[in-house]
Amino acid sequence: MTGLDLDQLLQRRVRDIPDYPQPGVVFKDITPLLADHTAFTAVIDQFVGHYGAGTVDKVVGIEARGFILAAPVAYHIGAGFVPVRKKGKLPAATYEESYDLEYGQATVEVHIDAFRPGDRVLIVDDVLATGGTAAATAELVRRAGGVVVGVSVLIELTFLGGRSKVPGLDVHALMAV
Repeated sequence: MTGLDLDQLLQRRVRDIPDYPQPGVVFKDITPLLADHTAFTAVIDQFVGHYGAGTVDKVVGIEARGFILAAPVAYHIGAGFVPVRKKGKLPAATYEESYDLEYGQATVEVHIDAFRPGDRVLIVDDVLATGGTAAATAELVRRAGGVVVGVSVLIELTFLGGRSKVPGLDVHALMAV
């Protein structure tokens, strides 16, 4: 699939939901994309193609929509999958990191034994907005012994400047808004 075809597919399958989850926020709903086999496959193939098999030891998915994208990427790359979850959702000992969102604050966690020292880690999520979630996740990976090789997202909200929160990392976005 060419870049133009993917761009058109994404434009048709990602819908805007105004004033969700609060007034003034335009939520990027990816559920139509996930329901379309062609679009979903194209997205996963693009993530996998950017890094390639054998280049990553673990793929991190950020709760919740990042899980949906990261797990098939991990499978196709030949890597393990590690969930980064909201505070209080993981059963074993964790590292935690708090950060600011576009519309509030949050804390994410990862198990302290999620990575072996030096594991090459790809972070996958649906949206890069202010960069707080990606930066917090990168910090968790580092604290747990991993080495972040990049951040792949379906959508980058460029007007929020999130890329600046993860300096030095390869940020791969399939759609820029």
